[in-house]
Amino acid sequence: MDVLDLARTQFAVTGSLHFLFVVLTLGLAPLVAIMHTRWAISGRPVHEGMTRFWGQIYVVNYALGIVTGLVMEFQFGLAWSGLAHYAGDVFGAPLAMETLVAFFLESTFLGLWIFGWGRLPTWAHVACIWLVTLTAYASAFFIMVANSFLQNPAGSVVSGGRMMLTDFGALLTNKALIFAFPHVLGAGLFTGGMVLVGASAYQLRRRTKELEFFTRSMRMGVYTAAIGILVTLGFGYAQFGGVAEGKFDGNVGAALPLALMMEAGHLLALVVLLGMLPMAGVLHKWRWTHPILMLMTPLPFIVSILGWAAREVGRQPWMIWERLTVADAMSPGLTTGMVTASLVAFTAVLGLLAVVDYVLIARIVRRGPREPALGAAAADEPRSPALSY
Repeated sequence: MDVLDLARTQFAVTGSLHFLFVVLTLGLAPLVAIMHTRWAISGRPVHEGMTRFWGQIYVVNYALGIVTGLVMEFQFGLAWSGLAHYAGDVFGAPLAMETLVAFFLESTFLGLWIFGWGRLPTWAHVACIWLVTLTAYASAFFIMVANSFLQNPAGSVVSGGRMMLTDFGALLTNKALIFAFPHVLGAGLFTGGMVLVGASAYQLRRRTKELEFFTRSMRMGVYTAAIGILVTLGFGYAQFGGVAEGKFDGNVGAALPLALMMEAGHLLALVVLLGMLPMAGVLHKWRWTHPILMLMTPLPFIVSILGWAAREVGRQPWMIWERLTVADAMSPGLTTGMVTASLVAFTAVLGLLAVVDYVLIARIVRRGPREPALGAAAADEPRSPALSY
């Protein structure tokens, strides 16, 4: 491959692997917030256990996902300085908002939630995890604002050979963003729900003693995944209507197979989930369904990657639609050896992080909800009546 193809491959690999962490974060955050709220209201140990168990999985995925995001920043600076030079005043604005407003706030509130067990008042602690969820969604919003600008450069003009931001409101209401953002949120819910379903099916298949715990988790996962898949499909079809309208010109042949594979996966999941939805409360008794649900767990991750690929491939050869080509966006002076070396290094780092994430989450799932690490130290400390649950 030439240097341009290598740079594109590097972006595809780093972006896809990073998104595996992001989509699970978006799915688990609201579920953990709901679990914690139910615990605060009911005080039942099962809700506490669900909050700590699934919250621990969320924290592991979030922590490793941060590192993959840093790798994304490195590859942007290395390979795509032409984009920063031509459109940094516009493209950089939502990225700066994502970093300063969403990312730092999200990390702060997550830290308060993690270390606030037994120390913060009940509803202040609950508020922290809801703020984590809101800032995670805000982070996704600003990322999608930046990506939608590449699809449709709204709110900007070309002046002096560079793009300048003229209307920040138009950037935030970009027509390429309206369907894309709910589509991503739906994919997150689908992913988070299926992780609950798959892990619960694994434990129920083993005839776990924590029957109520994983029955509740499976029911919640089935409902969430069904809602997520409906949202994803609805906004997905609306998004890819642009293909039929000729938005991608000569790249229809490249984008449509990816889009059709993605939608086939969504439709398969929709049929299975809607079929199981009326029986969500008794699935723990139907052991023959458990291997099916376990095998479906990777499906949302696969179709999410296919969706991103279809969105990006369909825009080729443009980095910014009808403004800047991918070739012009690439950093000058790059050699095949430089990009190959960075591609190997980035792939190795991200691949290792993905494996570590999977291994840690798998260990948590196999161990079950007994003695979760999240909040364990605080649970042993004496609490004052004002801080007790």
